[in-house]
Amino acid sequence: MPRWTNWARTATGTPSRVVAPRDTAEAADAIRRAAEEGTTVRPLGTGHSFSSIGSPGTGCALDLSHWTGIVRAEPDTGLVTVRAGTPLHQLNAELDALGLAMANLGDIDQQTISGAISTGTHGTGARLGGLATQVEALDLLLADGSERHCSATEDPELFAAARVGLGALGVITSVTLRCVPAFTLAAREHPAPFDDVLERFDQLAADNDHVEFYWFPHSAQTLVKRNNRQDGPPRPLHPVRHFLEYEVLENRLFGAVCRLGRAVRPLVRPLNRVCAAAWSARSYSDRSYRVFTTPRAVRFVESEYAVPQEALPDVLRELRAVARALDDPVMFPVEVRVAAPDDIWLSTAHQRPTAYVAVHQFQGMPHRPWFDAFEDIAGAVGGRPHWGKVHRLDAAALRERYPRFDDFRRLRAELDPAGVFRNAYLDRVLDPCGQLG
Repeated sequence: MPRWTNWARTATGTPSRVVAPRDTAEAADAIRRAAEEGTTVRPLGTGHSFSSIGSPGTGCALDLSHWTGIVRAEPDTGLVTVRAGTPLHQLNAELDALGLAMANLGDIDQQTISGAISTGTHGTGARLGGLATQVEALDLLLADGSERHCSATEDPELFAAARVGLGALGVITSVTLRCVPAFTLAAREHPAPFDDVLERFDQLAADNDHVEFYWFPHSAQTLVKRNNRQDGPPRPLHPVRHFLEYEVLENRLFGAVCRLGRAVRPLVRPLNRVCAAAWSARSYSDRSYRVFTTPRAVRFVESEYAVPQEALPDVLRELRAVARALDDPVMFPVEVRVAAPDDIWLSTAHQRPTAYVAVHQFQGMPHRPWFDAFEDIAGAVGGRPHWGKVHRLDAAALRERYPRFDDFRRLRAELDPAGVFRNAYLDRVLDPCGQLG
């Protein structure tokens, strides 16, 4: 069978077969067959996780590319049911045509809706949660091929677990979202000194609907991005400027700079400072999903941890000190975002106001020393790794960081006692000895 590789080329798999179901009956048959044969099933999304959470290994891969689109919408209530394999960019366009939008999004729109919620994908906003907090109900196929519906009022325990379920509890077939009326975001971006941003970050987060910043780790400059809802028609960037800034500067030119730094390592630090100095202010407004998301053509590797928001300044100052001492410099910027607490069992923002720190490295450049140092710093304040990004933690370490971790494992053992939905990643993060329960 064809070899499976994720977008970042950090995870692979060679499935024994690929099934592309066109309805839930076909998917259920594939699950039952795998259970009878004693093998495994993993749904295939777009492969945008940096970890191996999406790898089918050598089991059966469920290709959900035929299982897309909105199946039911209630514009008056904002409730929209969408098939699990729908990519976010398709969902955003279909919602917009209905006069609706998701209240918050991440900055990449290539993932499927089921993959995005299952791994804890999030955007930024101190009063808003991750994508999974916008879910009103889920439909799943369990390990015996049976269908199960869950919501806050119907099978609430499964709902609390499955919204960020890692694909460990069943195959999501449809997602019901609580959407909002389509809205315009006013974007304000400007460079600012690193120390100044750290000093006032809590105020920035409180004063804006959505705030984040980027920081090249060998520079003293950041780019602060503030997005706020506004009334009135959008005033987007001129198409020529949009092409020059996003396609030419942020993708083609930055990709060339990264390749130069990879070829000539001593240039990375001065190139970091040049890139930071090239940041400039810009303001525009557009439909929300066009402001939230950004095209990413330059391939990289990423690790991200959710830390208590009050710990963010110390985490970043320690990270700056580490960056200065690295033998292998870092080409890509660090990204910082925020989220409100939620009640989802394995959400990285479970029960605490959260700051997200994401570190990156250009593909093909050494990343392990940088990522290891970052994980040590984040771990010291109880950081929780993004499930879809590179990290080294196992079940023993994660159990200490999630109050409902044992409840999730118990539910998983009840629903999938034979491990039909397991893969090597889930064995590590849920059961390092390969034993369910």
